[in-house]
Amino acid sequence: MKYLILICYLLFANPLFSQEKRPLNVLIIIADDLNTGALGTYGNRLMQTPSIDQLAKDGFTFKNTYSQFPVCGPSRASLLFGYYPTATETYGYTSGRENVGPQRESLPQFFKNRGYYTARVSKIFHMGVPGDIESGSDGQDDEASWTERFNSPGPEWKSPGKAELVQKNPDGLIERKGGNVMTIVEADGGDLSQSDGITAEKAVELIRTHKNSPFFLAVGLVRPHVPFVAPKEYFLPYPWQNIQPPPIIPNDWEDIPAKGINYVTTQNSEMNFMQKQKAIAGYYASVTFMDQQVGKILQTLKEEHLDEHTLVIFTSDHGFHLGEHDFWMKVSLKEESVKVPLIFRGPNIPKGSTSSFAELVDLFPTILDLTEHNIPERLQGESLVPVMHDPKSIIKDLAFSVSLNGKAFLVRTSDWAYIQYGEQGEDGMELFDMKEDPYQYTNLAYLEKYKTKLQEMKSLLSQKIQTVRQNDLQKTYSHD
Repeated sequence: MKYLILICYLLFANPLFSQEKRPLNVLIIIADDLNTGALGTYGNRLMQTPSIDQLAKDGFTFKNTYSQFPVCGPSRASLLFGYYPTATETYGYTSGRENVGPQRESLPQFFKNRGYYTARVSKIFHMGVPGDIESGSDGQDDEASWTERFNSPGPEWKSPGKAELVQKNPDGLIERKGGNVMTIVEADGGDLSQSDGITAEKAVELIRTHKNSPFFLAVGLVRPHVPFVAPKEYFLPYPWQNIQPPPIIPNDWEDIPAKGINYVTTQNSEMNFMQKQKAIAGYYASVTFMDQQVGKILQTLKEEHLDEHTLVIFTSDHGFHLGEHDFWMKVSLKEESVKVPLIFRGPNIPKGSTSSFAELVDLFPTILDLTEHNIPERLQGESLVPVMHDPKSIIKDLAFSVSLNGKAFLVRTSDWAYIQYGEQGEDGMELFDMKEDPYQYTNLAYLEKYKTKLQEMKSLLSQKIQTVRQNDLQKTYSHD
């Protein structure tokens, strides 16, 4: 008799064995300023990123995913509300709510309004790094999106430990500096002395607390955003003396329009070769530290038997230049700045990868599709689910991104990248043959031989801009 009672309990009382289909949890982890080239799974053999690499092996990886704006605030607003920045002119360091209005649900709010527990840990909507992390501020958050929200204060550039400023410090006289600059700190103390360590610990706690009911948990890891701060042991795999910065092609800037020269360069940062090496080593250490926190969170899902009940998404808000073209940071529309990692893992998601295009604006409809919710017409992205089941299929034949307050545009096709500065290209153009010149060294926009291709790409961009703006007028302010 006692065995019969036990079986009944397992089948009906314990939610893990309930016959009623339980809704999928959603766990989205967003790194900050993560260059795809700094991950093992994207081809960097020097990197130690075992947690993200394993996630990719267990899930489905999109190799060609593009941010809609290579700056934190507008990229995150686009991802979380499901519109292109060009549509609503959300270009600043805001949540985006002020432009879309109170009636439009964000991604987490969609789940909150359907009975999910929704929580944010650290930076999901925009936060200033390091400022808002130091103060423990909510940043430019959207309170309506969350059941609860948690910040992760940390010392950032003030962390005790060996520090070195490698930007605008040619004589090496300044040890460290706050703000959006490349200060490197080999920090004393363990993971919990830093914001991302605190974030992972809170995420683990929330998973354990809410494991028996559906949750939408958004975890923001602020590394590898500057400053490059990590516990000192994470620097050991990357001795700066062994780092080889990207090659610099003579006269590389001669065919780039003035607007195309990034705002942070080796030259205006007064960086010498050694400082370039140290900057890349500091970035790599920050990535490995971040990866370790991802591992802690994913391990908790496994320990709580939630792997088969949770959709996991890993991505970043945009990329980051590490000396390519002598560029640093983000903002530019070149590949290193605008491409992002994107990995999905969950029930019924096949293992594999694809070279088909994806955009961050596609996350909203894809997550709804994977969790069996109806997709609102107003969303401007596309569900990527069909590509997961047929990696050679094509949902979209181009990627579209904007920068410089909506005055610079990128349209990326399988063979070509076209960057335009100004609505008509009046401030310059760049055209790259991505098959022959994947590192974008030779601008073909002003060569007679490519005049027809240039006009074709200009027309393609014009059509995309017009379509995005028209769709916004029809959909953005309508109710779900």
